[in-house]
Amino acid sequence: MRAVLIQGAEEHSAAFCYQVNGSCPRTVHPLGIQLVIYLACAAGMLITVLGNLFVVFAVSYFKALHTPTNFLLLSLALADMFLGLLVLPFSTIRSVESCWFFGNFLCRLHTYLDTVFCLTSIFHLCFISIDRHCAICDPLLYPTKFTVRVAFRYIVAGWGVPAAYTAFLLYTDVVERGLSQWLEEMPCVGSCQLLFNKFWGWLNFPVFFFPCLIMISLYVKIFLVATRQAQQISTLSKSLSGVAKRERKAAKTLGIAVGIYLLCWLPFTIDTLVDSLLNFITPPLVFDIFIWFAYFNSACNPIIYVFSYRWFRKALTLILSRKIFSPQTPTIDLYQE
Repeated sequence: MRAVLIQGAEEHSAAFCYQVNGSCPRTVHPLGIQLVIYLACAAGMLITVLGNLFVVFAVSYFKALHTPTNFLLLSLALADMFLGLLVLPFSTIRSVESCWFFGNFLCRLHTYLDTVFCLTSIFHLCFISIDRHCAICDPLLYPTKFTVRVAFRYIVAGWGVPAAYTAFLLYTDVVERGLSQWLEEMPCVGSCQLLFNKFWGWLNFPVFFFPCLIMISLYVKIFLVATRQAQQISTLSKSLSGVAKRERKAAKTLGIAVGIYLLCWLPFTIDTLVDSLLNFITPPLVFDIFIWFAYFNSACNPIIYVFSYRWFRKALTLILSRKIFSPQTPTIDLYQE
């Protein structure tokens, strides 16, 4: 009888994150399922970190890649790499254990970094769309209109605005004092769901939607202009036609990256908005799936580059064959056929 009571007490204690009043319920998965989830998340983190680390190294190392577009790609890769290094390990444990074990300070910091890196990705994809629009629609003025200095200004804005915006929401009490009627009650102990309120849900949607609307509008125009250019390309000289083809190829590749970004983030963004209207009805498991589907986008861009960019494959070959130790390697023209 005593053994049965002890077993029942252990099962009861395993159903909560902490043995305190108001503790969050804990979903206990069988050991085999836990290992599978941990291995899948670890593989995703490894692809995210190593893939984006390679993009950062390639663009930094090879002088031929020091272009405004590629500097924007480098900064985007940094955001995705830092997401894999600093955010995903904690998110993995939270998803598998269904509890947050790292205290309030790390919870707030984790939420801050998560939001900053994700918003930085949105801003950079938007800026890359502007860059491609200038290159395709105004090719003669592009070299003087979108310089490296302009690219660095975009990069500073792409990091600075998300950092300031998220710090304002998370590290000041302005939102809580000014919009207390919109806020839900504090989450249970063992949860890390800051800004889990209707205001956040409604604010999150336009922050995602308007940059995406800009990107879609620009790429529609790019597609129309590129189609018209393709019909005229036979009248260009060989050198000019090669440049035009390369610019259209870059626009197509980055358009694919934007499309995959929309597919990955749209379910989470729509669910956040709907949840705020319907009093947070999404089951935790479904919400976790939407979050990880969004995280998956950070691993996609290096994979897209491998299949789309010849220069990316050449750089990968040089790095893996250890030819990067040659003094002449940084000056190799990776764009040469």
